[in-house]
Amino acid sequence: MRSETVFPATVDTLVIGGGNAALCAAISARREGASVLVLEAAPEFYRGGNTRHTRNMRCAHDSATDFLTGPYTEEEFWQDLLRVTGGETDEDLARFMIAESKDMLTWIARQGVRFQPSLGGTLSLGRTNSFFLGGGRAMLKSLYRTAESLGVRVIYEAEVIGFDIQDGVFREALVRHGGAVVPVKARTLVAAAGGFEANIDWLKESWGAAADNFLIRGTPYNRGDILRLLLDAGAEPVGDPTQCHAVAIDARAPRFDGGIITRLDCVVFGVVLNANAERFYDEGEDFWPRRYAIWGRLVAAQPGQIAYIVFDSRSLPLFMPSLYPPVQADDLHTLATRLELDPQRFEATLAAFNDAVREGHFDHTVLDDCHTEGLSPPKSHWARRIEQRPFYAYPVRPGITFTYLGVRVGRDARIRMNDGRPAVNMFAAGEIMAGNVLGRGYAAGIGMTIGSVFGRIAGREAARHGRN
Repeated sequence: MRSETVFPATVDTLVIGGGNAALCAAISARREGASVLVLEAAPEFYRGGNTRHTRNMRCAHDSATDFLTGPYTEEEFWQDLLRVTGGETDEDLARFMIAESKDMLTWIARQGVRFQPSLGGTLSLGRTNSFFLGGGRAMLKSLYRTAESLGVRVIYEAEVIGFDIQDGVFREALVRHGGAVVPVKARTLVAAAGGFEANIDWLKESWGAAADNFLIRGTPYNRGDILRLLLDAGAEPVGDPTQCHAVAIDARAPRFDGGIITRLDCVVFGVVLNANAERFYDEGEDFWPRRYAIWGRLVAAQPGQIAYIVFDSRSLPLFMPSLYPPVQADDLHTLATRLELDPQRFEATLAAFNDAVREGHFDHTVLDDCHTEGLSPPKSHWARRIEQRPFYAYPVRPGITFTYLGVRVGRDARIRMNDGRPAVNMFAAGEIMAGNVLGRGYAAGIGMTIGSVFGRIAGREAARHGRN
């Protein structure tokens, strides 16, 4: 927007952020009668944070629908979350979120978002996850259209650089826009501005030099500035700064904003080798939607933060490909050379794997009986010899989606302060508070659940507080 943009002197609810959580909060607050201003740090073309790259959302539901193949109960959702987090979650808040999620598909559809059946090659999500028609950008467009039709005002390229917060009471934000710094007062604040994954210096505080080799799957605008301001103002932190949603993505992806098309879902169909041409983890441990988000951290722990997914021609049609074509060769020696790996070690590792494979009935939709014996690490399921030419490989690096360090909240999405008291008029939704639910690990679509559920609650509660 141009520098002559006129900011309101005051507003009922100020929403900082421009993605799913922010828009759900803005719409919810406006439907409660509040005047709402949304500040998005990105230009309009890049609005929406990481929501731009999403495809689906995980919600509990009691029966099949036009787009979901069967029921997904609250208890099953909870067990899936418990499994991937290893119990590192706020159970009360997580179960509350899951219960609230049952109404989200209906609510978000009323805001103009449309759904479609699950995409092919996405591995076992057709029953649990609802896919957005047109993907995340289309979903965002619908939410923005609805918000603006309701009277929500959105200002782009609006960077919040300071807060006036006293004893848990938000008073105003300082906003840099068009070369000027403008104060914006509000009765309530909703922080929905994402994590700090695009702030390499902050990542290096916990990861060290390894973070220089990380790729950031989403927006370069999620630098954690709002999170830092809240923590400095006495908000209680939650989560581990080293924990994050991190997947293995194509090493040829751009440093920022590569999105979903650089993700690789072929790990379960092959083997993964590090720079020493050695395997380092069980590729068939569990269903891919429960394990895909551990592979970024696994690769981050390898030499040079690089690894290679190797498979043969039988597996090529079984998964959604990356934007980039795989490296291909008619023999393993040539493939290793093209990957710049030691050919002898490479061939020895593949030979040992092939010798250990006990093929049964291959079926990637179940925990099948294709496994290895006498191999460390094992491959527990979907193990098949890599022997049918041509051979393929993808180079992968850690792809960071969002970080889990955030601010603690309660069921009302109200931020908790270090002294144990709830903030008077500050709320949070989305990645900036995801660490309440995600202590570690991830299952596909939960990030959108967190943003939608707590976005709607944050907006509603902020508006009600403002009225009172």
